[in-house]
Amino acid sequence: MTHAQFDPTARQALAVTAVEAKVRKDLSWQRIADVTGYSVAFVTAAVLGQHALPKPAAEAVAELLGLDADAATLLQTIPTRGSIPGGIPTDPTIYRFYEMLQVYGTTLKALVHEEFGDGIISAINFKLDVKKVADPEGGERAVITLDGKYLPTKPF
Repeated sequence: MTHAQFDPTARQALAVTAVEAKVRKDLSWQRIADVTGYSVAFVTAAVLGQHALPKPAAEAVAELLGLDADAATLLQTIPTRGSIPGGIPTDPTIYRFYEMLQVYGTTLKALVHEEFGDGIISAINFKLDVKKVADPEGGERAVITLDGKYLPTKPF
């Protein structure tokens, strides 16, 4: 049976426990994702409490991390999403995404609406990819792909 949560506390506590196990076992997020067959972005988000994992994937992650059956069950529950409590984020990495949306949010909105019309980009039917590439000017660049299904607004 599918279950949903209305209080994120249990999933937050599980995320802490899972990350501690990840560090203790010296595992990468990719290694954890590999036991599930799902993308590293989706599995990382699930372990951090933002998605439910299907039963086989939840059990595989729990086993790899040395978590108990209750943790595997909890990984399958539909979470209360949202990992940034109140206000402007203070973590520098997360803040930079906030800053990017402050600077380019209206531009993204204008370009999406000009291309697609009135609607939204889904964060549910969604894919995320993060890649490190060489910068021709030296150093490295982060290439982040946000790939969401367009959902038009429907009059009613």
